[in-house]
Amino acid sequence: MKLKIKYTLLSLQKRLLVLFVLVAFIFCALIGRVFYLQGIKQEDLLILSAPQWVRSLPLVARRGDILDTTGSILATSYTTYDVYIRAKNVKDANLVADILSSILGIDRDKVYKKATNKKVSESLIKLSIESEVASKIIEQNLDGVVLSQNISRYYPYGQFLTQVLGFTTIDGIGQAGVEAYYNDYLKGVNGKNLSQGDAGGVMIEGLDYYIPSIDGLHIKLTIDSKIQNIIETALYNIMQDHSPKSASIIMLDATTGEILGLGISPSYDSNSPPRDDVSLLMDLTKNTAVVDVYEPGSTFKILTVAAALEEKLVSENEHFYCPGYRIIDGQKIKCWRTIGHGSQTLSEGIANSCNCVFMDLALRLGKERLYKYLKLFGIGNKTGVDILGESPGLLMDIDGVKTVDLARIGFGQAVAVTQLQLVTAFCSVINGGYLFTPQLLKSVYNGKNVLNENSTNIKNYTVSKETSYKVNKLLKDVLSIKSGEGTFVAGYDIGGKTGTAQKYENGTIAKGKYVSSFFGTYPAENPKYALLVCVNEPSSGAYYGSVVASPYGRQIFEGLFAYKNIPKDFEMQDDYFIVPNIVGMTLSQAIITLDKQCISYEIAGDGAVVLSQFPSAGTKVSKGSFITINTN
Repeated sequence: MKLKIKYTLLSLQKRLLVLFVLVAFIFCALIGRVFYLQGIKQEDLLILSAPQWVRSLPLVARRGDILDTTGSILATSYTTYDVYIRAKNVKDANLVADILSSILGIDRDKVYKKATNKKVSESLIKLSIESEVASKIIEQNLDGVVLSQNISRYYPYGQFLTQVLGFTTIDGIGQAGVEAYYNDYLKGVNGKNLSQGDAGGVMIEGLDYYIPSIDGLHIKLTIDSKIQNIIETALYNIMQDHSPKSASIIMLDATTGEILGLGISPSYDSNSPPRDDVSLLMDLTKNTAVVDVYEPGSTFKILTVAAALEEKLVSENEHFYCPGYRIIDGQKIKCWRTIGHGSQTLSEGIANSCNCVFMDLALRLGKERLYKYLKLFGIGNKTGVDILGESPGLLMDIDGVKTVDLARIGFGQAVAVTQLQLVTAFCSVINGGYLFTPQLLKSVYNGKNVLNENSTNIKNYTVSKETSYKVNKLLKDVLSIKSGEGTFVAGYDIGGKTGTAQKYENGTIAKGKYVSSFFGTYPAENPKYALLVCVNEPSSGAYYGSVVASPYGRQIFEGLFAYKNIPKDFEMQDDYFIVPNIVGMTLSQAIITLDKQCISYEIAGDGAVVLSQFPSAGTKVSKGSFITINTN
């Protein structure tokens, strides 16, 4: 039996009404959605869809320049170009491959593959080509080939100040040295070149947008390139003459803590760092003057005598007796001259670099007072210099220091420092007691206005002006006793102290390995310039600081005086002498011969007969030079 459905007019009207309302609702919903997407969400959707129809090429910001304190450019940037292919715009892939491979000197097949790969919107062909090369490509007017502006780094001096300046990646990001430390100042803000394309990805000519880049800031350093050049020359001579493992030289302005020059050898050309050898790159870019630590040896005695003078535990005219050793805690600690120096004043003890004198001073101070001054001098703490990777050095915990350790610290053993840490501490002793934070940054500017100017930072006070005056006089006396009054550099009052430190390997003394050093000041009685020369493991046969490091200190001071046109403090005559032959003489005969001619000397060994000498007989040398007498 079939049911018959009867539709009344009223039921049909109801159904039509429901259908109409439903259609109206859907229509309103669609209108609302369109309004929401086209109105409220329009900007967000444009951003989301932009990658589908907009192609972006970077406009790299020009990296700021690095200049020395006189305004000479140490690092700068210049425009280069990156080459890209947009395959969907390429009309003749063979032509593009032929021309680009020829001009750029790259593999043709690789270029052709990228020119025909329409699945990729853009393919990089080559980075950082020079303007002349870019012009050749532009002249070809190749469809689908586009060039994007880039910035490359250039160091006008090449192999110069390399560990200080550092280098950048190929993308212009600082990787080492000043380039890395001040990267945020130097890098700038990149811009963009935006091009619009159709639904197929083909670029539409004329629809380009340009967002300009913002150049990086320029920075000026405390480095003086003329002084640095003098240092670089001295480093070259050291490496040639003594073939050491490495050498480094630092010059500070003792009155401000500014770094005037800092050189390390071996180094590399900053324009072509050895990127393909990571181990070598790390070794050559490391600023060993602030990263590596070493036992300073005799130069450290400057700090010991300063502390003893400040505590009034010693006077300049006090006498000490050196039999060649001291017995402390049952241990025999030798002076470097094992037959002893005999009776000597404090000034003579410093000139002789007698270990016994400084063991006595350290014991008088005691560990509490000595450690108080070491902390004031910054030993065991970072200097705060604006160089990456600084080490704080090594200082034994005071609770573990025994009397024998205390004695060794007094003459520069059982303590490890960085070279910059040591010369910074010395500056506080010679400048009236001001311990400065050493600094490289002088100022930051944008080409027109100085935005930030660095000021000197006094960390603390170490010794009194009276003590500083006494130490400066002692350092002047050291060179006067050893080389004759004013003959270290003829006519100039210079203070100084040499050092010869043994190296340790696996906790024991490494045979035949030394660090030879020289610390110099000028003017001697009120120093502005402080110089530290360190030669690591010289292999020429000589190793005393007076022979290996001191002559290059003299060379640097001579260059400084000529550059700065500093007049002599007094006039001298007969600046040279001829080295006599003393080989075969007894030690006493040799000393008498040299004393008669007022020639300074260092004695190596404990023998009674001179077996060799340096320099050799007949050599013409400047007054103030040292003769090394070898009796071993």
